[in-house]
Amino acid sequence: MRLNVQNETAQLQTVVLGRAESNGADPTIDQTFDAKSYDSVKHNDYPKEEDLIAEMSEFEQVLKKYNVEVLRPTLIENCNQVFSRDVGFVIEDQFFVSNIIPDRLEELQAYREIKKLFKGNKINTLPEEVYVEGGDVILYNDYIFVGTYKQPDFKHFKTGRTNVQFVEYIKQKFPNKKVLDFELKKDDQNPYEGILHLDCTFNPVGNDKAIIYKDGFLFEEEYQQIVAIFGQENLFEVTKEEMYWMNPNVFSISPEVVVSEKNFTRLNNHLENVWNIKVEPINYRNISKMGGLLRCSTMPLIRK
Repeated sequence: MRLNVQNETAQLQTVVLGRAESNGADPTIDQTFDAKSYDSVKHNDYPKEEDLIAEMSEFEQVLKKYNVEVLRPTLIENCNQVFSRDVGFVIEDQFFVSNIIPDRLEELQAYREIKKLFKGNKINTLPEEVYVEGGDVILYNDYIFVGTYKQPDFKHFKTGRTNVQFVEYIKQKFPNKKVLDFELKKDDQNPYEGILHLDCTFNPVGNDKAIIYKDGFLFEEEYQQIVAIFGQENLFEVTKEEMYWMNPNVFSISPEVVVSEKNFTRLNNHLENVWNIKVEPINYRNISKMGGLLRCSTMPLIRK
């Protein structure tokens, strides 16, 4: 398998989709490690395993409809394996094994068989001090966008997943790329205020468009960098309520096809009627109650 990912939207050929079987017991409020899960547990609304399995199966069927090769991680009993994006990610022909938070280390072993397929590709294990999860890494051809948090209280937040050391690491790894980092607002308990990953507040679609939540950025000048690259007319601005339900976190099969949650009425109408992008709407609302959505549960390996 020759890995190739240059951006978020080119024709998808091979992807890893997470899995929801044997997801383990529902977490207590102290065991949650993102604001959306905290909110779900607090309101006794944490999703049932059978609903998660059904939603991921629906997603898999849409991917296969477009002749995408779908791989699944090895099942680990009583382990949350829904969000494969954060365990590792591909940039160009290189695979990066994430340094994820200790609560999620068990997930890494589920990808051993998949990594055996990467013969001839470069597999990068990050230095110990470099923290990153794939939801904070967004590719846009010559650009690598990185969500981070540089404030001195970084270690106080469970939602602080990608540090400034990763930004410097990836700049050295890809000296010909334009690496831009964006500080995100952090809150471990209020999902209306805290942003877990960059793809929860910003996500390119089509060839030159993007979905964005302005107030997810700690500094407006960093949001304005994205406006300068894409142009205001090519951005779809989501509301706070839409961000809460994870509207930015859709998934592109190609520049012409986006998989979206069926309840994202305003976004889906805009994608289809204004930007002429076909929407494949599916049920994925229960997944969102765990702090991620469509992009979070995928790990693209090959885009043509």
